[in-house]
Amino acid sequence: MSPSSTGQADGGHHHFLKSLGPGLIWAGAAIGVSHLVQSTRAGARFGFALVVVVLLANLLKYPFFEFGPRYAAATGENLLEGYRRLGRWTLWLYFALTVGTMFTVEAAVTVVCAGLAAQLFGVTLTPVAWSAILIATCALLLVFGRYPLLDSAMKGIIIVLAVSTIIAVTAALLHGPAEAPGFQRPPLWDLAGISFIVALVGWMPSAIDISVWHSIWTLERRKQTGHAPSLRHALLDFNIGYFG
Repeated sequence: MSPSSTGQADGGHHHFLKSLGPGLIWAGAAIGVSHLVQSTRAGARFGFALVVVVLLANLLKYPFFEFGPRYAAATGENLLEGYRRLGRWTLWLYFALTVGTMFTVEAAVTVVCAGLAAQLFGVTLTPVAWSAILIATCALLLVFGRYPLLDSAMKGIIIVLAVSTIIAVTAALLHGPAEAPGFQRPPLWDLAGISFIVALVGWMPSAIDISVWHSIWTLERRKQTGHAPSLRHALLDFNIGYFG
């Protein structure tokens, strides 16, 4: 390999590292009730029967999530600015969607995280108290650290989650069958089963409107590093978060 091609490769690697971040934040933001609660319930109730459903949900939603970083990298503006070009009614529609879901989603995710924090730290507090602590911590992180601290914190969290997931899957595969002896799988295609599937895939891997957030994170990463990511690097960053 010639010195010039080596320099180009090093430069491309360096530029990609400057682009890396928004995709990992997206991955962390997507992890919530659908992964921690619904997926666990799906495995406990139906074994591996819903694995294909989860994979299809991720595959079919991919273009909608991918469009956020694609648009930001290609135009230098976030999706809300793009929506405004179509008419202000699109912004009002997005606003209504956000207001209509944010309280329920925030409450569900916070209560789940409060339960996890209580088990992790072994501190006996009410769910409301733990929820208040978690929300206050996140608010302080965003107010004082803004995007750079969010980016750094999320990279560490994602590494821990990735390693923990690999260990958990390996342990599950090495220690006997997934289903206990005598396990009776409940009906999948009755009303209760279909309702559960709808609840599972509706937020798997996340709500589609999170693509707007991703476009904003892409631009914030650009401000942080002073580097405008190429479309290839922006999509590679997204794919690492999405498939990793």
